[in-house]
Amino acid sequence: MNNKANSAKEETIRYVNNPGGPTLGFCEASGVSILQQDGLFFKDLSRDGKLDKYEDWRLSPEERARDLASKMTVEQIAGLMLYSRHQSIPARSRGWFASTYGGKPYEESGAKPWDLTDEQRAFLEKDHLRHVLVTTVESPEVAARWSNKVQAFAEGTGLGIPANNSSDPRHSSDASAEFNAGAGGKISMWPEPLGLAATFDPKVTERFGEIAAKEYRALGITTALSPQIDIATDPRWFRFNGTFGEDPQLSADMARAYVDGFQTSKGESEIAGGWGYDSVNAMVKHWPGGGPGEGGRDAHYACGKYAVYPGNNFDEHLKPFTEGAFQLEGKTGMASAVMPYYTVSVGQDTVNGENVGNSYNSYLIRDLLRTKYGYDGVVCTDWLVTADESAGKDSFLSGKPWGVEGLSVAERHYKLLMAGVDQFGGNNEIEPVLEAYRIGVAEHGEAYMRSRFEQSAVRLLKNMFRLGLFENPYLQPEQSAETAGNPAFMKEGFDAQRKSIVLLKNKNQLLPLRQKLTVYIPKRYTPAGKDWFGNPTPEKREYPVSLEIVGKYFRVTDNPDEADFGLVFISSPKSGTGYSQEDADRGGNGYVPLSLQYGTYTADHAREISLAGDSRPDDVLNRSYKGKSVTPENTSDLDAVLTTKQKLKGKPVIVSLLLNNPTVVAEFEAEVDAIVVNFGVQVQAVMEVLTGSAEPSGLLPLQMPAHMKTVEEQFEDVAHDMECHVDTEGNTYDFAFGLNWSGVIEDERTKKYKKETY
Repeated sequence: MNNKANSAKEETIRYVNNPGGPTLGFCEASGVSILQQDGLFFKDLSRDGKLDKYEDWRLSPEERARDLASKMTVEQIAGLMLYSRHQSIPARSRGWFASTYGGKPYEESGAKPWDLTDEQRAFLEKDHLRHVLVTTVESPEVAARWSNKVQAFAEGTGLGIPANNSSDPRHSSDASAEFNAGAGGKISMWPEPLGLAATFDPKVTERFGEIAAKEYRALGITTALSPQIDIATDPRWFRFNGTFGEDPQLSADMARAYVDGFQTSKGESEIAGGWGYDSVNAMVKHWPGGGPGEGGRDAHYACGKYAVYPGNNFDEHLKPFTEGAFQLEGKTGMASAVMPYYTVSVGQDTVNGENVGNSYNSYLIRDLLRTKYGYDGVVCTDWLVTADESAGKDSFLSGKPWGVEGLSVAERHYKLLMAGVDQFGGNNEIEPVLEAYRIGVAEHGEAYMRSRFEQSAVRLLKNMFRLGLFENPYLQPEQSAETAGNPAFMKEGFDAQRKSIVLLKNKNQLLPLRQKLTVYIPKRYTPAGKDWFGNPTPEKREYPVSLEIVGKYFRVTDNPDEADFGLVFISSPKSGTGYSQEDADRGGNGYVPLSLQYGTYTADHAREISLAGDSRPDDVLNRSYKGKSVTPENTSDLDAVLTTKQKLKGKPVIVSLLLNNPTVVAEFEAEVDAIVVNFGVQVQAVMEVLTGSAEPSGLLPLQMPAHMKTVEEQFEDVAHDMECHVDTEGNTYDFAFGLNWSGVIEDERTKKYKKETY
């Protein structure tokens, strides 16, 4: 057969309809044939000519998973436990996501954008990997064709186990933000999770989940590495914007709604138990809560590996899991997967007294999650926890084996297995898992380790069977293009964006503005720096939004004297990771403050002695940063506001604030007439609120601190414990505060969620 004919066969999908049962889809080139029994049709995935239990779609996912797990080799189960590193479609030619096609970069290879990379072919066949993390895709059609290629390749290998492709959040309007590598593109755009929380309406979040799941399935994605349901009890944490805020009850309600939306199939799409062809597995993260990093530092970095509990408030961090994601209203019952964080939760292991990364801690996983709370879904580590630490304390790309740095890579895998973990995030290679198996055999015997492997295999396989992947994992690219980002979904996402916007200040009822007034928008200065992967970024001065879009609502001028009002776009202060190599090189401990104010901040009220630290000779035990200073990289945002105030000579000034973290607004609030807050929306949504096309209804899902002193004095593990900013109008920027055109919002939402003020 010539190459052209062979290529056509590789892409030819055949379908067989079952009367009253599922439609079977299989690739002509995979070697799979169709079995007929009792007048029904089944796929012979094992290619042995007989109907195995796992091939019988009439049986329960549990029965099928147990049968298939018993047939798998140790190598195949080890491969099932792997979760790939990030895969871009098509692959990039350089950088962190780089890969090759026939040994060549994509641009030189002649490959089609949906072709499999060399790396993908290797980990699917050699390493038996079946869980693939997808990031950017060129288009829905390309994603669908790539997914079909992956499924055809998997179907023709071994026992025909399909791929369970997954994604980090991809519905944000900002693809440059951390953990949104797949965002933007042809898919509906919604607020960040913090913006969904700002609606204080779980129904909005559930509807997001329903639509997002349909779009995920159209792209061939069947697991969402979300939602992030940590309660963000430290305002400095750089993952704050990925959460539902600081309140445990609101977070639990939003978590439940999000997971119900993603996992539930209805009507003809349902197979059984609420699961079906519209369902996407939700992997909730990060057990038991990643929010209380000391000093607000994050555990992606060695400098932020420790979570501390000065308020003795560990149990409250479990509520979004135990009262939310594990107590669904829909038929699926509970989230199908859980991801622990990198964090060492200091002093919380009451059985073994271990201070190790949460995935490694058998008390947190086996005793608490599995035994006390009865969780029997998949537990998957966060990415690269088994890899060696390979860079500085402020490097994102290093391995993160916190607390087990002295173990070998294989020993880390073994410790995770013994703790109750099923899957290893960011690991494409099978050998360390097999070595862990051999360690276990030497310690416990072959029968024990075989049983332990099958236990994880059953959990992993059930999440595939429930979604109908064994019957038909294939997509029709034209339908994918029609589903992802269709106008109806785009409209619902845009409506949610409008609902998420919070009006903080509206002096003299300035807003709403009438259209076609003349606006002055200053350019925004961004100094040279680094992105979240550590790549250098250039200095730039540019308009912060599309003037073409603003021009549909207002006349735009670059002459302040011609303007009726000024509009300044800023974002929360960004002050780094909390670690400075320069400070370490000068003989300091390297630890510096994280700041929520724009001007230079000196940490006069910080702890003298840190609550946690590393006693190893090459690390730092006392991580205090008291008396040290930091200047946020976007301190120019404050300058832009104050300069615009001067240039406008008494005319109104409005600030549009992109809130990634709670922010000290005291530096500029008294100087401006209105403040509108968003959590990642399209500029059109902001314009609609400014002009009155939409009345603001969002509420703060967080507290806005009065100053950095209260930030330093609050407890990292406790919510609602800061002194909040009071503005010139007498309003307190506390949790659940927001304005509409009539004034302070008081409604059913505030009645349910509002707390006593500080």
